[in-house]
Amino acid sequence: MKYIATLNGKKYEVQIEKVADYQPLSREAAVAPVAAPAPVAAPVKPAPTPTPVKPAAPAAAPTGGATQVVSPMPGSIFDIKVSEGQAVKTGDVLIVLEAMKMENEIVAPVDGTVSLQVKKGEMVDSDSVLAIIK
Repeated sequence: MKYIATLNGKKYEVQIEKVADYQPLSREAAVAPVAAPAPVAAPVKPAPTPTPVKPAAPAAAPTGGATQVVSPMPGSIFDIKVSEGQAVKTGDVLIVLEAMKMENEIVAPVDGTVSLQVKKGEMVDSDSVLAIIK
């Protein structure tokens, strides 16, 4: 007999044959313990050689003694936490960038004085300069 079976939304044509000499297993055979196979030692592979790790690229490229703070992704400027000319320390939150419905804090990579390059509500692309720290 032929049947059409649907599995995960895809249709398959199957054919089923009746087997005349089929005998179901007895209950004792179904619960009989099966001897576990002897463990086999896995072949020993040499340890992989570590690949040299490249240092992470700096978050900003220096331009004449100044450090540019760039956007890591496209998004919109949700909030600006510093004012023009404000002194900041490494790790201070400068800007909150909204991307993919998440707020991402953009922090100062170095100590210095901030020169803002964006306004609140402005849309930015990846690698857009958000601020310059001198």
